[in-house]
Amino acid sequence: MHEQTLRSVVVLGSTGSIGTQALDVIAANPGGFKVAGLAAGGGRVELLARQAAEFGVEAVAVADASAVPALKEALAAHGARPVVLGGPDGVAEVAGWPCDTVLNGITGALGLTSTLVALEAGRTLALANKESLIIGGPLVKRLAGPGQILPVDSEHSALQQCLWAAGPGGHDPSRVRRLVVTASGGPFRGMKRADMADVTPEMALAHPTWSMGPYITINSATLVNKGLEVIEAHLLFDLGFDRIEVVVHPQSIIHSMVEYVDGSTMAQASPPDMRLPIALALGHPGRVPGAARPIDWTRAHTWTFEPLDDTAFPAVALARHVGGAGGTAPAVYNAANEVCLDAFIAGGLPFLGIVDTVAKVVEEHQVTPADSIEEVLAADAWARARAAELTAGQSR
Repeated sequence: MHEQTLRSVVVLGSTGSIGTQALDVIAANPGGFKVAGLAAGGGRVELLARQAAEFGVEAVAVADASAVPALKEALAAHGARPVVLGGPDGVAEVAGWPCDTVLNGITGALGLTSTLVALEAGRTLALANKESLIIGGPLVKRLAGPGQILPVDSEHSALQQCLWAAGPGGHDPSRVRRLVVTASGGPFRGMKRADMADVTPEMALAHPTWSMGPYITINSATLVNKGLEVIEAHLLFDLGFDRIEVVVHPQSIIHSMVEYVDGSTMAQASPPDMRLPIALALGHPGRVPGAARPIDWTRAHTWTFEPLDDTAFPAVALARHVGGAGGTAPAVYNAANEVCLDAFIAGGLPFLGIVDTVAKVVEEHQVTPADSIEEVLAADAWARARAAELTAGQSR
């Protein structure tokens, strides 16, 4: 990094895939960062305690308050004595802890409160928890100042870099024809709907190019993740859904593209490695040296692009419908999907039933404005309950 002072960072979801990779980036650049606080779910207290000790954090929280005693014991064993907080309120307190940047790597709708707290506290928000923006769109955008949210998703980081590279006015919607969001296609690329009738969780977790947590990996297999990313792109860059396209790019080297009105297309390319967008969000406006390996241009490369098969993978089209409806619809889409993911992993729902059930819940929902966190969470709770009813008794 080019800055001479240490940047203070809070990492939420520190024991998950994004959180551990963020700490890898920070550990590799001790002259650029310090870690002020950590938060995690509570299922991996030993890892959380090791992280707290290694980085000398001031505060640590677990969402599961019952894990606090075990965490305190593990911290004592490592000689660490940070402030220890428990429960959702504890995680929210760490989200507002004094620092420069909050990396929100919490999985799912649980990240919304932390996103709102970090923004209200005036922190720069490195956002990996796309769900909080998607379900709380109006709330989040109302709080966020210009440039306060830096996307960590590789696709949105790529779009952001392309817009930055276009120079002054690059973000002007009148100059952008469309955003092109790339998708690997997941492990079932090229399959027809009937081919996926007997997909198991093990098959869905075998992503061909990315190493991610189980929820994101299965979301990539259904392409629900890509649907969420289309809504996220709409909210981040203020372009209509008719100007956001998804294209399948199996090699996962081009992470997304911006097409301008004059016919020029700018693309961001790098090997698939989440440490790069993480480092970009943590280090902005500088770049973190050596965050990830570059493309090896001494080797031959072939990159291909294919249209998305909306019949086999209807999740993106459904997300466009949900995003256009606005209000509480995105919260319902996301919440129903989280319940369906759990049911699929537990063997209580066939793979194709994930998106089919989400579509049914979305169809039944009466959309209302998402003007308060209470309204968002009420829609979220209704969708979870209805999805649980619909998945009860189903099996693969």
